[in-house]
Amino acid sequence: MFEIKIRSDFAAAHRLSNYQGACENLHGHNFIVEVSVLCDQLDESYIAIDFKELKKIVNNILNKLDHTYLNDHEYFKNTNPTSEMIAKYVYENLKGNLNKNCKPHKVSVYETQNSKATYFEV
Repeated sequence: MFEIKIRSDFAAAHRLSNYQGACENLHGHNFIVEVSVLCDQLDESYIAIDFKELKKIVNNILNKLDHTYLNDHEYFKNTNPTSEMIAKYVYENLKGNLNKNCKPHKVSVYETQNSKATYFEV
């Protein structure tokens, strides 16, 4: 099994309902997203999945969030757009977009360089 990992980023605004603190107010982040996929085979070039291909897939997902107010996004209509839920959104959107030899492993979303949330399935 091979683990392939890339990072990307997007900027967005959000507010957290039912939160007792400043994050209940409208604010924004430059989110960093780290995506890890597991692949069980290599191609004829001994590559599991090309980094460029994985970045393109991830960026297509993130482009739907970039420079938006996350609370207005359909996925977050019934939940808070927390880092945890953004990670789950990216993970779920990776499914079906990877080649047949690869599957999502973990998605981490950093609000700051020192604060991240990770989603994965067991």
